[in-house]
Amino acid sequence: MTDLMRYAAELEGAGEKGLPPVEKWHPDFCGEIDLTIKRDGTWVHEGTPIGRARLVRLFSTVLRREDDDYFLVTPVEKMAIEVEDTPFVAVLMRREGEGEQQKLIFTSNVGDEAAAGPEHKLVFRADPETGERAPYIDMRSRLEARIARAVYYDLVALGETRDIDGEEMFGVFSEGVFFPFGPASEVYE
Repeated sequence: MTDLMRYAAELEGAGEKGLPPVEKWHPDFCGEIDLTIKRDGTWVHEGTPIGRARLVRLFSTVLRREDDDYFLVTPVEKMAIEVEDTPFVAVLMRREGEGEQQKLIFTSNVGDEAAAGPEHKLVFRADPETGERAPYIDMRSRLEARIARAVYYDLVALGETRDIDGEEMFGVFSEGVFFPFGPASEVYE
């Protein structure tokens, strides 16, 4: 049995009762595990994609970020993994309500949901290699989801221009918060 499968067996049932309190667990560091979360959201163990969605969901429930590093954590073990961009991808968005108080709710590839707002910030960052700006949302406990391109287009369709400190900014409202994509002149180029 690989270390990953042993780890999964120890976690069995962990994600069924909600998210475990990983932020309260402070086990000793046990080393690295050959697990990479690719930019497209695929979880890869020893070079092979994990095809079982339930297993990926299980591991996602014990994922923790410390500074720029990611770990799978239990009360007794902490193992480092590699994350190429973010651990999650927002693959769906739904809108509840309208106007400034509308709620934009994002669903990740592992089934987590977060409504953009004061608790879950929507930000835009430039890719260090391409310079292309991409949207991200804080899903939970400093774990972000990059918003998939198709969802981004849905988001843009809801966008509007607002004057922010004398500059026309393009963005969206969710839960009363305006999230600017960037200067309107750059968005409309």
